[in-house]
Amino acid sequence: MAIFRRSFLTLVSLLVLLILVFFLSRLTGDPSYLFLPVNATPEARAAFAQANGFDQPLVTQFITYVQNMLTGDFGTSLRQQRPAIDIALEAFPITLKLAGVTLAIAIAGALVMGSLAAWKPRGLVDRTVGLTSLAGASAPDFWVAITLVLIFSVSLGILPTSGMGGIAYWILPVIVLGLRPFGLLVQVVRGAMIAALSSPYVKTARAKGASETRVIFVHALRNSMLPVITVAGDIAASLMNGAVIVETIFGWPGIGGVMINAILQRDFAVIQATILVTAIAILILNIVVDLLYGVLDPRVRAA
Repeated sequence: MAIFRRSFLTLVSLLVLLILVFFLSRLTGDPSYLFLPVNATPEARAAFAQANGFDQPLVTQFITYVQNMLTGDFGTSLRQQRPAIDIALEAFPITLKLAGVTLAIAIAGALVMGSLAAWKPRGLVDRTVGLTSLAGASAPDFWVAITLVLIFSVSLGILPTSGMGGIAYWILPVIVLGLRPFGLLVQVVRGAMIAALSSPYVKTARAKGASETRVIFVHALRNSMLPVITVAGDIAASLMNGAVIVETIFGWPGIGGVMINAILQRDFAVIQATILVTAIAILILNIVVDLLYGVLDPRVRAA
């Protein structure tokens, strides 16, 4: 029942998002001023608007857009003159790969470092991890990205400044994109693990002679995963929004970069397609997170 309710709310959210994106994108201005010569006549601009359906009232344009979308037509890019949905679907896997690798590394690192920090609260490891995670969660992405490019690409010349390729091209984008998720997740893991390590079942495991490694990474960690999954789901959603800053600075042709270019070019169909694809992915992710709750905690599944 919860899944059906979640699905219904998802459809409502998607409809509201479509309405907002459609009408707000029109506020960016008249596309004819970007796609026609500066000295284009009013007649030429009117012909351009008529050819692309911009001469109709906004409500009529929206109804036409929804009708076409239901038949699988998401519009044609004004700039590239090809289906907008194809452009969005080509760019999305690139962002998905970047976000997936980043999140996997951030979660793995946070589980280890957060657990070690919780093992001896206020110890040296705990203080070091706490300072590192705080710095990572607080540092602005654009500042970190520019600084790392200046140091490792411009000054030392050991890493590429932009583009896609081998492992070297992944290092800086993953570090920049993963700092904040790592910092946030470490704090969540630490807090949940401190509570778990003081629980009766951990004391029982220790009394039965379980090793400290098994106590930390098996007994306590598994029961600390619910808050971690909650935060990780929110972080994954933010990463899938396109990682606009990272993709722009490092020249990744992901959906964030495509979206920004479409906004600057007033390519309405591409704006709508990229946001729609991203929104659907995020909404599906939220449903998957709900299902994971039930796997990790039977009480949630029963409810």
